Amino acid sequence: MNIRTLGILFDLDGVLVDSTPAVARTWAKWSLLHGFVADEVTRRAHGRPSITTLRELLPNADLEAENNQMERWEIEDTDGVIPLPGVINLLQALPADRWAIVTSCTRPLAEVRIRVAGLPIPKYLVTSDDVQRFKPDPDPYLKGAELLKLAPADCLVVEDAPAGIRSGKASGASVLALRTTEVDPLLSAAGADWIVNDLASVRLAPLSGNHHLGFSFADESR
Repeated sequence: MNIRTLGILFDLDGVLVDSTPAVARTWAKWSLLHGFVADEVTRRAHGRPSITTLRELLPNADLEAENNQMERWEIEDTDGVIPLPGVINLLQALPADRWAIVTSCTRPLAEVRIRVAGLPIPKYLVTSDDVQRFKPDPDPYLKGAELLKLAPADCLVVEDAPAGIRSGKASGASVLALRTTEVDPLLSAAGADWIVNDLASVRLAPLSGNHHLGFSFADESR
């Protein structure tokens, strides 16, 4: 499969970096304090800002204090935060003004994970601090496309979570889903246009004569 796009919008956790162990440890700590089942909470929280999950599970709590504590724990716990396969080579090959990271993390947390994983510093970064509505609403990816000065329809979103896939599709972008977190039926049900194992399955092939970027996929299903 070969596709063309003018810009590419990457989710962070589960797409560019593997932060799963750190996230699971943080939510396990929180769940123990509040009497929830850690695995269930971690799955609920994936791909969304922490404040969204906290609001659902503890609607009467001091949400600002709870969220600040979660952010501190996540920033402090970087053990095992590493780049996922194929990420460094792909990001280094892309023109800096043609890609952005669009994440549900806060900006301080996103910057820590980008640094710890050794990713190229993005020219454009959209975090939960930059939008009013979060994934699965389209706002994060609309903002990402705006920063690239492109229409969403001219962008490819790369996601691993159903909430993020729905956000990308709602913005009008095409979505490439990775099998790094969820199974194919959940990715397909969320609206993914293509599914591959990880970014090691993606090859960049710049096209001559126009401004598009060309990509080919290995291990692809639709």
